[in-house]
Amino acid sequence: MGAEDRPYVADNTLQRERLRALVESLDDDALSAPVNEYWTVAGVLGHMAYWDIRVQVLAEKIARGEAWAPGDAEPEGDWLNDSTRPLIHAIAPREAALLALRTAEETDALVAKLPLDRMWPGDPDSPINAARGEHRGEHLDEIEAALRARG
Repeated sequence: MGAEDRPYVADNTLQRERLRALVESLDDDALSAPVNEYWTVAGVLGHMAYWDIRVQVLAEKIARGEAWAPGDAEPEGDWLNDSTRPLIHAIAPREAALLALRTAEETDALVAKLPLDRMWPGDPDSPINAARGEHRGEHLDEIEAALRARG
């Protein structure tokens, strides 16, 4: 099984390294800067960590040989992100940034070796999307735009 079987690995690596460079470059003031009316830079990074941790937790079901349950699916709407926002923002900004980087590293290593037939799209019912870089890239774009607009 080579890179052609897991095309997401290269993008995950690219976006994870982009995340690393960002985290290493930001001071605490920048981490506390707003990205939009709801989230700070550190908050967005914490949000990214949350969704990577979700993949890790769901992967434990694969390790136990369990089938997917209806409750494993990603919920509809923004209520989950909205409900986690206060908890994520309660994490110290530097800690949220380091958590995002650490969980990205762990999650990317995990999805690089999980069975393809238990992840989406190999399993259309799977709640695990191995293409973690796609989500990260969207949020890194938002963070970078907000920091550029700050001056």
